[in-house]
Amino acid sequence: MRTCCAPGVRAVYAAAFGQPPWNEEPAAADAYLERLAADAARPGFTAAVAFDGPGTCSGSDGPAPRAIGFATAWTTGAPLPDSRSYPQVAAALGAARTAEWLHGARQIDELAVRPDAHGLGAGRALLAAVTRDAPDGRCWLLTSAQAVDAVRFYRRVGWHQVTHPAEGGRGVAVFLGPDHPAAAASRDTGEEAPARFT
Repeated sequence: MRTCCAPGVRAVYAAAFGQPPWNEEPAAADAYLERLAADAARPGFTAAVAFDGPGTCSGSDGPAPRAIGFATAWTTGAPLPDSRSYPQVAAALGAARTAEWLHGARQIDELAVRPDAHGLGAGRALLAAVTRDAPDGRCWLLTSAQAVDAVRFYRRVGWHQVTHPAEGGRGVAVFLGPDHPAAAASRDTGEEAPARFT
């Protein structure tokens, strides 16, 4: 991701995650930019930015359009890290499924769209941009089970939820991409993965 896109990415992050259920403080957007700089060095890192007009964040052909969304992704290493929500994911899926479904797959780390740009197709386009070349269609993501709109969006665009939150909606929801072999297999059999967060 070009460094010239940083102000737009920061603005999108602040707008998208400053409201429920995330309720992040504005300083979290600055912290995200620092994390993004490190994430860009991860194996398989890819990113996309959506704008509200033609052009790019460089503004080389006139005024730069406004960034309305962004997505980042990378290749999942093995084992999963022991930070953030990864321990919950590994516990819910179990060692065998974690290795088979996630290791070496493309993980979508962030997908954010400004609230005033919802419904324009930016989220769907960004998701496609960072997953279209995922090896064998193996891509996955996790989101808060309390992010009802996000969960609904991923289901609507064909992602397959393979974990279910504990009572009260706590925890994270793990989704496999539409072309992930494990998602296709469970759709064909009509079975859901028995993973549940506690």
